[in-house]
Amino acid sequence: MTRPPTLTPTLTAAPDTSADASALRAARRRDRRVYTRSHPVLFALLAATRRRAVTRIGGAVLVHGTEPYRQALTRVPLDRTAAGTTGGAARELSAGGALSGGTLFDQEGTGHRATRRAVADELGAAGVERLRPVWQDVLARRLAPLAEGRGIDLVPLARELAGATVCALLETTRDPQAVAAAAARAAAAAVRDHLPGPRLTGTARAAAAATARLEALLAPAGGPGAAADTALRAMLAVAAVNTTVAALPRAAAWCADAGLWDQAADDRLRPALVDELLRVIAPSPLLPRVAAADAELDGCPVRAGDRLILVARHAARAHSEPPDARRPAPPTMARLVFGAGSHACPGARLARAQLDDTLAALAPHRPTVRHARADRGAALPGWRSLTVRATAVRCSPEDR
Repeated sequence: MTRPPTLTPTLTAAPDTSADASALRAARRRDRRVYTRSHPVLFALLAATRRRAVTRIGGAVLVHGTEPYRQALTRVPLDRTAAGTTGGAARELSAGGALSGGTLFDQEGTGHRATRRAVADELGAAGVERLRPVWQDVLARRLAPLAEGRGIDLVPLARELAGATVCALLETTRDPQAVAAAAARAAAAAVRDHLPGPRLTGTARAAAAATARLEALLAPAGGPGAAADTALRAMLAVAAVNTTVAALPRAAAWCADAGLWDQAADDRLRPALVDELLRVIAPSPLLPRVAAADAELDGCPVRAGDRLILVARHAARAHSEPPDARRPAPPTMARLVFGAGSHACPGARLARAQLDDTLAALAPHRPTVRHARADRGAALPGWRSLTVRATAVRCSPEDR
């Protein structure tokens, strides 16, 4: 029997130009769907108020401006355990509220600094290089059908990639798909329980149950501090899985729609493109916080107890300045999507490395988006499915 020809993507030189205006508009229209179809009322409110750097609505202060956003994270004392914040959610959900400040997100002072240093060490340069073969294996296996002319859904790929990375990070032998699914359910339940406005009946119970299932999957061996360690592991899994699953498919869609594959294929430009895509995607577009003391942001008085809605998407100008590796935004602006100062995300290096490798693996195929469906129930704006296919394939010369 004659072996069928091996198909490999056709590599065509792309012109050294930025994406044209119509392509950028198409890319932005598609990406907006992940917002308008998941939380339409909330994002309509944010869009309506973004012309002012800081806006007060009752007891909430919406922060859109770049400098006020930075100042809110670096100069305003924040209540890390208040209801409606990330730390508050972590404390409520961890062991039914029985833990006391063990999850990084709800810690204060020396405890926060010590845990943050430990996490940062695990996710530093050496830690990322240790984890890199894990997600590279997923990419090689999952993207192989592109070379055969078949389409693939990037959302399951991102989910497996995130789950496998988390399992390697936490040194657990649990099924990566099961861990990723449990982390997604826990995050979605927590978001439903902490959206602005009155809570729906049963959301707190559902959030606690979803988190308990995740913690059961990730629980380490018993011993002193095992409960706190389980909570930290669960919250790290929630953060890593949900940001990865939201970010990678959206970044690929931007490259496909805006014609950015030439930048993604260029080893010199790709690091800047990674920063630009993360800026525009803003995987965590809102940071809910609560002021712990009186302050002022851009002339707007802030009172202790005020709820701060820090709009990372607007602070990084994601809504108005498209991604372009040749004319990138200043790093001080682009990296605001990962927070600032002591509130900066320790997983930023990991996120950049995963996206860099994903773009490098996709770029030779120059995939286009064939089908996209927004995820209406996810914690972060993202796609429920995003099917792509290589733009062209050909037989390699040795198989002709």
